[in-house]
Amino acid sequence: MHLPPFARLGLAALIALTCGCSPSSREGEVAAVYTGDSDVSTDALRPAVESLFDDEGQDAAGETRAVIVLHDGKVVAERYAPGFTADSRFLSWSVAKTVTAVLVGIMVSDGRLSLDEPVPVPAWQRGADPRGAITLRQMLTMTSGLTHNEKEEPLERTDTLRMLVGDGASDMARYAESKPLAHTPGETWQYSSATTLILSDMMTRLLTNEDSPKARRDAMQRFVRERLMVPVGLNSLIPEYDARGTMIGGAIMHMTARDYGRLGELLRRGGLARGRQIVSQRWVQFMTRPTPVHEGYGGHLWLNRPGSERVMFVDDAPRSLYAANGLRGQYVIVSPAQGLTIVRLGVTSDEQLPALRERLARIIRKFPGG
Repeated sequence: MHLPPFARLGLAALIALTCGCSPSSREGEVAAVYTGDSDVSTDALRPAVESLFDDEGQDAAGETRAVIVLHDGKVVAERYAPGFTADSRFLSWSVAKTVTAVLVGIMVSDGRLSLDEPVPVPAWQRGADPRGAITLRQMLTMTSGLTHNEKEEPLERTDTLRMLVGDGASDMARYAESKPLAHTPGETWQYSSATTLILSDMMTRLLTNEDSPKARRDAMQRFVRERLMVPVGLNSLIPEYDARGTMIGGAIMHMTARDYGRLGELLRRGGLARGRQIVSQRWVQFMTRPTPVHEGYGGHLWLNRPGSERVMFVDDAPRSLYAANGLRGQYVIVSPAQGLTIVRLGVTSDEQLPALRERLARIIRKFPGG
């Protein structure tokens, strides 16, 4: 049976991994680069970025491993911690959700899916199952109404870890799709990694009628490579798959810091990359529009609006700013009004997250309009 590398480790190891190491390499060594530009000088930018690497003291922001700042598409700062380089791939955690949403948007543009039609989940189409009415829009905005426990203590009880390495690990989408409704679809917001696994399974079934795990993996990987990796230049992207051959699109992808920056730039430029429209501008507008029941969340993206204070910078940055965010302080921040994309990757505890957000906000405020 094929198991992704993290799943072979078991539950205890996965919990430890939330504080553990990302793959690293001595190749691609890059000294700290601070070029600045006409709007922000190097002298102003350097201390703001360097503050993220100060992991000592009461107000430490955790262990920062990589930071990239792009202004109007140009890298104005790039910095790695010792042992990490431009070739290191960093674990995405929930930044993967945003990648999955972009892939769903490509399928919508292709005419395979529609935002306001029910998601094609065979298990929900039997009889009068009320889950059969859940729309793609509700899935992407985390308003499906499905029962889900994302995070609590002890972690072993959460649906997320049961799905990733517990009794649901052999077929994660089946575990997610088996959950009953807890609320009427569209009325309640509930953050859910399981929701994104259902979307991954849905896309795979649209790409192939074959049922073997290898055929499913190959079909999805071909789609990811041909429609996202190659045209955008995300050459380092490695999605992982479960034993059933379903992409673990809610949490487990790997990329270099520079490729996370390219993901942010794709969104900042309205779906454009290398002169091609990879995903429609309308789709990016949908992803960055607040859902009616949670102003701080869009389509698998966090928005800098009330309700997202524990993730975003509501009092310290433009309301138009949004971010892909992952466990332990992974950030791909986009501020379209400022022409700004910021990537921060590392390991930060829950207690340190406020300090991390404050230091990221310092960088945002250095640029005009911040």
